[in-house]
Amino acid sequence: MNKEAIITRVEGYREELLSRLKTLVAIDSQAGTPEPNAPFGKGPAHALDVALEMLAKDGFKTVNLDHYAGYAEIGEGEKLIGVIGHLDVVPAKESDGWDQSPFEMVEKDGILYGRGVGDDKGAVVASMIALNVLRDAGVPLTKRIRLIMGTNEESGSKCLEYYVQKEGHVDYGFTPDGDFPGVYGEKGMVALQYRSKNTAIKSIEGGVARNVVCPKVTIEIAHCSYSAKKLSDYFNNNDLKFEIENGADTDKITVYGRAAHASLPHLGVNALAHLVWGLHEAGFQDPFVEFFRSHFGLETNGESMGAHLVDEYGELTLNPGLVHMVDGEVEGTIDIRFPVTMNVKQVLKAMEAHMEDDHGRIQVVNTVEPLFFPPDSPLVQALYEAYVDFTGDQETKPMTIGGGTYAKEINNTIAFGCAFPGRDYHIHDVNENVPVDELLLQAQIYVEALCKLLEL
Repeated sequence: MNKEAIITRVEGYREELLSRLKTLVAIDSQAGTPEPNAPFGKGPAHALDVALEMLAKDGFKTVNLDHYAGYAEIGEGEKLIGVIGHLDVVPAKESDGWDQSPFEMVEKDGILYGRGVGDDKGAVVASMIALNVLRDAGVPLTKRIRLIMGTNEESGSKCLEYYVQKEGHVDYGFTPDGDFPGVYGEKGMVALQYRSKNTAIKSIEGGVARNVVCPKVTIEIAHCSYSAKKLSDYFNNNDLKFEIENGADTDKITVYGRAAHASLPHLGVNALAHLVWGLHEAGFQDPFVEFFRSHFGLETNGESMGAHLVDEYGELTLNPGLVHMVDGEVEGTIDIRFPVTMNVKQVLKAMEAHMEDDHGRIQVVNTVEPLFFPPDSPLVQALYEAYVDFTGDQETKPMTIGGGTYAKEINNTIAFGCAFPGRDYHIHDVNENVPVDELLLQAQIYVEALCKLLEL
């Protein structure tokens, strides 16, 4: 199928693409309480049911794997091509600062807003359109193609783990949940949990997820334990929005930052880190504050943990995400992404002298090794060529990233799309958005990519 034919056929699905995405965005599919037939809560299960119903109406064979994941399949043959997206989303509520309900898709000046339009429901719908175009055009399907949809990517990818247990791996695959023109390397991950041993903090609550830069934190401390003027000066000097509510004995302090994905913490403003630093500047003497400052501080490169590790593809990043009180102690999470040519053992060795002191302790919760494909491998090159064919962009090359995708959970797969170079979609942030024309371009590229994978 030539380029012009693909463009024309995809354009014919414009209204259908918008209708399907509007329906899926309206489903609040953030992780919920596990229930029978809904392992990750009602929302993700409902989103999967609706998506599979759309594909069944298209005439594709569909399979629901106990609401962990599901897929639609076309084509014949022993070899299997996988397109692997997800229908769950990170938490969102209008009070976070959205211009409208995050679960009501709206279009303004050709741009769609809503939770999931970029990550990853928009890409799933674009992939649905790509399958329809292949079917409509009568492209010889000498391999099977599956659009695999998970429901737990944002909270551990147990969905794809379940899929692999039931169905196995794919021969060639891409997950439209990263960057164009393709991702041949993904940093390794280390998830940490810290806990204070002593603190005068009465309560603290902040963050939305481990893998998101903390956008808001609220703390209660004794009224006379700090200088309100010095604290206000610190926040004002750093252009931070904040509120101080004075009580009879305690003050409630709220600090607002800016969310960003934990793999790119420098794009956000960590409210928790600034709160801790501001309290120190304001004379608040507290063991937890000193523990946090000495181990994490305002930096995002892990230097204070002895883990400022760098290779030719990038450096380690560290993000304090969630924080709250547990049994009178402050507890929180740390998300680390480390360079693609290193391993978990190297990172843990670098940090071993910094895991505990008199004020707090840190433990390892989970680790994931990096993913790396040779940039000249047939899979990477086929997808890259599809991108170039439809964008003409030969300057942007396949890359490595700090984010973790489904590619780490299933063989012979890399991230490919959905984000185009140079654009901020506010993924995991308020007012997440994507241009309509970019969704159509995604679908065009996916059609071409699948045609090239059919030829391998």
